[in-house]
Amino acid sequence: MSLVRAKKHLGQHFLTDKNIAAKIVESLRPGDKYSQVLEVGPGMGILSDFLLQKADLETYLIDIDTESYEFLKKKYPQLGERLINDDFLEMDFGRVFKGQFGIIGNFPYNISSQILFKVLDNRQQVVEVVGMFQKEVAERCGAKPGSKEYGILSVFLQAYYKVEYLFTVKAGVFNPPPKVLSAVIRLTKNETIDLNCDEKLFWQVVKAGFNQRRKTLRNALSSLINKEKMTEEPMLDLRAERLSVADFVNLTNKITTNR
Repeated sequence: MSLVRAKKHLGQHFLTDKNIAAKIVESLRPGDKYSQVLEVGPGMGILSDFLLQKADLETYLIDIDTESYEFLKKKYPQLGERLINDDFLEMDFGRVFKGQFGIIGNFPYNISSQILFKVLDNRQQVVEVVGMFQKEVAERCGAKPGSKEYGILSVFLQAYYKVEYLFTVKAGVFNPPPKVLSAVIRLTKNETIDLNCDEKLFWQVVKAGFNQRRKTLRNALSSLINKEKMTEEPMLDLRAERLSVADFVNLTNKITTNR
């Protein structure tokens, strides 16, 4: 079979190191939580080779690249309909997976944030994610309050998932090599069923706070709060980056109460 060409517009950087591929796959911890896993952007199947050796997992592959799809169809004829030629960001998980499942991948860096928000939108089904991201994005996912990396993605992911930074990956193990370092992280769904607040408002508060992160929350959230009733609220005198997930939940409840 002829090799698949990496396409710049799809953000493709194919992993070539089999030891790292095996390490990524072994980072999955399905236990009794799930038995199906979806690999995003398999390319030529370096992760897939190891996934398909795991008898306890039913592996699905999705790739938007028709060339990759045709290559993988010849390489893994046993997959049948479990090989999907489609856009992951447009995928209706409920049509393919009836219960909870995991996601794995060497994710395209140009849509990494969109991938993570897709996971968040489907957090009731997606109970684990193991993936390769640009190092900067990986660090942002697990960043703590007060750090410059801490932002919208940090808060939303940590509200619903345990975030673990697993290891750093150098550029030389990819074809073509990216211009940045990469890192593998694991997201594991936490025990949160709901946040015990108005979650729609919570998302609005977090986004508004970080969209104007140089301002205090009193100014950044001016369109969401009742200024007269919340003049004495000390959290509003802080910037968004100082608040933990629990603080944002608490603040959301105070805004709801004082409307």
